[in-house]
Formats: sequence, C-alpha cells, structure tokens
Amino acid sequence: MTEAKIRINLKAARSRAGLSLTQAAELTGVSKAMLGQIERGESSPTIATLWKLAKGFQLPLTALIEDLIQTTGSFAPAKARPVQFQGSIGFHTVFPFDPIFGSETFLIVLEPGQVHMSNAHDTGVVEDVFVTRGAMEVLIAGEWKSCRYGDGLRFPADQPHGYRNMSPEIAHFHNTIHYPKTALFETTNRNATPVKTNKADEKT
Repeated sequence: MTEAKIRINLKAARSRAGLSLTQAAELTGVSKAMLGQIERGESSPTIATLWKLAKGFQLPLTALIEDLIQTTGSFAPAKARPVQFQGSIGFHTVFPFDPIFGSETFLIVLEPGQVHMSNAHDTGVVEDVFVTRGAMEVLIAGEWKSCRYGDGLRFPADQPHGYRNMSPEIAHFHNTIHYPKTALFETTNRNATPVKTNKADEKT
C-alpha cells in the first residue's frame, strides 16, 4: 500500500459517485479540508479515517488501499513488514476485495499490550477472526472473548468491536470481512454480460 494509491483510489471513488469535496465530506464525515489534503498527497489518513471513507462511499477497505477489484486465481506473496498506520495495528492484505465472494482478507498483527477499537461497519457486515499465532481477545457486544491459536470466531461487525493482545507475545490473526452489498457490486453488475437463454429452454 502506498499513499499514492490511496490518493488515486479516493479520487476515483469520488469521481464515480459524482460528488464534490463538500458533498463527499457530508457523506463520509471526513472534513472537506482533510479530503483535499489526502487527494493532493499532503496528508496521510489514519485507519479510522479510511474506514469512514470506505463506509461513506459504500466500499470495502481494500478499494482504497489496494487494487480496486481482485478476482479469483490470485497469489499474495509474504511481505517482510506489515503496513503500519500511526497509532494503529499492522496488517498485510492477503486477498483484496473480490466481488464474487463479497469479501476481503487481512493478516493482522497485534503487538503485546496493543488494543485496537473499531467503529460499527455498515449494516450486515460480518467479520471472521482466525488466530494463527499467539492469543488475543475480540470485543463483541461489550464483552471480551478470548481466542487462542487455532480458534475461529465469526461475529456481526455492524456494531462497535475491538481486538486486543494482553499477552507478552505477539499475536497474528486472519481477519476476513464479508460485505452484503457495496458500490463495487453495483459496478460489477452493470458491466456484466447478459446471459442469453434458449427459447426452447424457457418453455421447459
């Protein structure tokens, strides 16, 4: 992920929506000044700001930080270091958003003692957590649920939630986010080729 890619993707999202900076600010809750600074490459957005933008434009997170759409048959090579936003968790994008499955997958890194809180996503969004190293906890409905290596958890993410690592060891987990509907679904459907049916088949 690069700041240039975020800048390009944000401009593209606003252009597709046909919005001015003022209208985009009203839609996303991110100030007009901040939107302009991000698009001009004068400011680096936080992960919280990126989620506000994604939610406002009805897009998956990777539509802003990676290539717009990722189809099946992809390979995600291991990376030496996770992407790190200031004051936030580190992560690798394993699979960017795929409109066929309606999901995207990240490898999240939680340092010892680290806590990450997330605002509610759009209605119907579901998250999967699968711990691949160490132990961590997930905040669901106001309660922390302990998860160890090999544990999997699925929960509604259209409510405030969080992750924390209270152990002395680093923790890794796969985080898959399932979207019931995004603007990318609509774009994909508009570009789809209509399926032709045989008149004889319609009668059967």
